[in-house]
Amino acid sequence: MPINGLVVMTPTSIASTGTGNSSSIGANGKVTFSSCATLSLNGVFTSSYDNYMVSLNVKNTTGTNGFVTYYRLRASGTDNSTASSYVSQTLYADATAVGASRGTSNLGTFDDGGSGNRTGSTTFIFAPYLAQPTAWRSMAASGYASGSIYDRAGTHNQSTAYDGFTIFWTFGGSPVKSDGVITVYGF
Repeated sequence: MPINGLVVMTPTSIASTGTGNSSSIGANGKVTFSSCATLSLNGVFTSSYDNYMVSLNVKNTTGTNGFVTYYRLRASGTDNSTASSYVSQTLYADATAVGASRGTSNLGTFDDGGSGNRTGSTTFIFAPYLAQPTAWRSMAASGYASGSIYDRAGTHNQSTAYDGFTIFWTFGGSPVKSDGVITVYGF
């Protein structure tokens, strides 16, 4: 019998980096992390679902004035870091500025934020486990510049099946550490 609605996808394993970092999988499939430079979730995409929703709440703990949360697809514990395979588009409203940008080298950005500010995002990932190009769409809210809105979309052009992803944070191209909670749902 098929299961309808959002179903929590508990990772089969997780890995994190960063001095003093910690990460754990809760009984409800929620992953909690602190002082992480990178966080990898394995086994969250399966043949049971074609599409997924990722809920992320994150805080920059490095002390810089801002950060961006990026992610890359991974298969069998290895990230796909081929920059030319990823492209993304961003629309944003930040304080009184409205703009747009295009990016490559990461599957995309979940959210942007400032030092000490929590940001939240919901990202939909379409067909990551199927051997076809993957698309995604993310909506994020941040307190970075007096309430910011980010709307992003992107694609990964390789026809490869992926079972997980890695998230990481940067500011001005330099890594930063973050605390937060992430949950993946299949639907």
